[in-house]
Amino acid sequence: MFDVKVTGGRYQFYSAGVLLFIHQDDAPFATAVRIEKIYRMEGGIARTEAREVQRIPLTEVSLPDDRTAVFSAGGHRLTVTAGRCIGGTELVFSGEEGYAYEFCLPAWKDEAVFGGGEQYRQTNLRGETVVNFVAEHTKPSVVRQKALLPSFLYRTRQHSDIGTYAPMPLFVTDRGRMILFETSSDGYAAFGETVYLFSFDRCPSVLKLLQGQSYRELAGYLAWHIPNRQFLPDWCYDGMILGIQGGSQTVLDKTFAMLDAGARICGVWCQDWCGENLTTAGKQVWWNWEADESLYPDLRGTILRLRERGVRFLAYLNPYLVKDGRLYELCRRKGYLITRRDGSVYHIRSTTFDAGMLDLTNPEAVTFIKEELIRKNMLDLGISGWMADFGEYLPTDCVLHSGDAALLHNEWPVLWAKINREAVDEYGDPDIMFFSRSGYLGIQSWAPVMWNGDQHPDFSVDFGMPCVMPASFSLGFSGVTAVHCDIGGFFSQGKIRRDSEIFTRWMEMAAFSLMMRSHESLRPWANAQFDAEDVKEHTVRLSGIHRALKPYLKDCMQEASEGIPVLCPDFWEAMDYSSSRDEYSYFLGEDLFVCPVIEKGKRKRKVWLPEGNWVDLWTGEKFTGGKKYTVPAPLGRIPVFYRKKSRYAKLFRSIAEQYPI
Repeated sequence: MFDVKVTGGRYQFYSAGVLLFIHQDDAPFATAVRIEKIYRMEGGIARTEAREVQRIPLTEVSLPDDRTAVFSAGGHRLTVTAGRCIGGTELVFSGEEGYAYEFCLPAWKDEAVFGGGEQYRQTNLRGETVVNFVAEHTKPSVVRQKALLPSFLYRTRQHSDIGTYAPMPLFVTDRGRMILFETSSDGYAAFGETVYLFSFDRCPSVLKLLQGQSYRELAGYLAWHIPNRQFLPDWCYDGMILGIQGGSQTVLDKTFAMLDAGARICGVWCQDWCGENLTTAGKQVWWNWEADESLYPDLRGTILRLRERGVRFLAYLNPYLVKDGRLYELCRRKGYLITRRDGSVYHIRSTTFDAGMLDLTNPEAVTFIKEELIRKNMLDLGISGWMADFGEYLPTDCVLHSGDAALLHNEWPVLWAKINREAVDEYGDPDIMFFSRSGYLGIQSWAPVMWNGDQHPDFSVDFGMPCVMPASFSLGFSGVTAVHCDIGGFFSQGKIRRDSEIFTRWMEMAAFSLMMRSHESLRPWANAQFDAEDVKEHTVRLSGIHRALKPYLKDCMQEASEGIPVLCPDFWEAMDYSSSRDEYSYFLGEDLFVCPVIEKGKRKRKVWLPEGNWVDLWTGEKFTGGKKYTVPAPLGRIPVFYRKKSRYAKLFRSIAEQYPI
């Protein structure tokens, strides 16, 4: 219910003593806007051209009852109905078709804002504009500039220049506010000094305004509103998942060599299980979702040989089919692919080749994906998991079996994850999992675990290893609590390539995360791998550390399924962003504080410990929180601290004894 305080022409809307929003003539709560927008899609990147045709500030207010407010002007009406919900208030909107809407919420002085789905450049979004459109993280032009320009000419990107695979109109502040718009519409949020502006191309159905005394409390509310069904099978904690390509014999040779060297390996992820596609960009996948007999003859037998050594086989899948491939031709004839208005197949361009996109709104196509591509071609062979890639490329002007592509663009990756999850659930094997790259509101109800997408194999803060931390924190604030990354990054062109140092530093970080999985990169031959001479010993040691953390990580995952992120920023407990001292250190669960090395050549690390009593995992030295220290960080060992009174203290001490450096 509304409690409205009116002073002159200023309306303050409260519910249960909490200020919801303010309305006045010169700063209305809502504005209706008619716009004309054209999308120009380039792969996963959209360039838009928008023209404002009409703007109607809804300045007039009427209050029919204590639950309803009507904002109007010039015959245009927006009805807002208030109701209580878990954790706060929900406002149900009833607007008019054909209009975009802007909403203004009050901004508090020095308030920090987090969430927005996956945001890579920084954790605090105050002062930034956040786009609500599913897209690639990085633009091809940025990769080319990095690859060709001298380092001193490359300009680090600003937040507004960076796309995201998983945006969400959901934000949390360090004043205990959660702002959640239920909409799939394109739009943006601008976090100004006095007002937060939220703009959407169509009227949202609901705005939820929640209030909590801690981030943990808010996370619990969010998990009630959007159920979290993320999980990891037990075997995923048993070491590292090696990214390997090249066929059965290469996979067996590399895996067994690492096992014989003492590494703890729980899986191999072979994205080329269905064939390789060598392009000018590098080594890509032949998008035809059946085992490639030339590379993987008797794949079932290979999987059994790996399983005998305790190693699972993971594959790759996306919702596209390479043009002229066998499955493409089959699905084209059956009408399973999205089309243009003239009825021709709408092809998606990936580097140098074209592909058709499976129509996820076609029930027959969905059945084909689940029964043929996933069950028959993957699960029945013994495959235990896969990368459920992409989801962000749906063209806004394509023709679907049902629905409007522009409206479904943001929902598409969730629909893709839902189909994969239903296939897993219907198969009924609890040891099967997949991991998703793209998402939107509700992705945590379907994707067992997400990964941070495609990073550059370097230390750059905009697209390299460091951006993994803000991206994971932002997802955590948005309700996606189980996240991991590609060890070593993916993009590789020109001089963009990883050496042994960045690969090892990335492994160090991943060892102290939920899931440890490497990627060979776009050009495997030009990048350091887990079995390089100067990397192999670190792979052995760090995979063992990750396996030793299994009991602790399983507890972290239990909390993740209840809405508490596995990785949290340094200000998580204080709930005060002004207490943050390091954008790239994090809590792993409640009892570990991890400080990755994110600068090339560094062998020491400045550490700002959160409040409390801490113990250096490696040396046993005791530290008092709330202070800054400089500690050693030799290659292969990053600063990690555990709570002095942790119930896992014995486990942590045993790790240092077993894996010294």
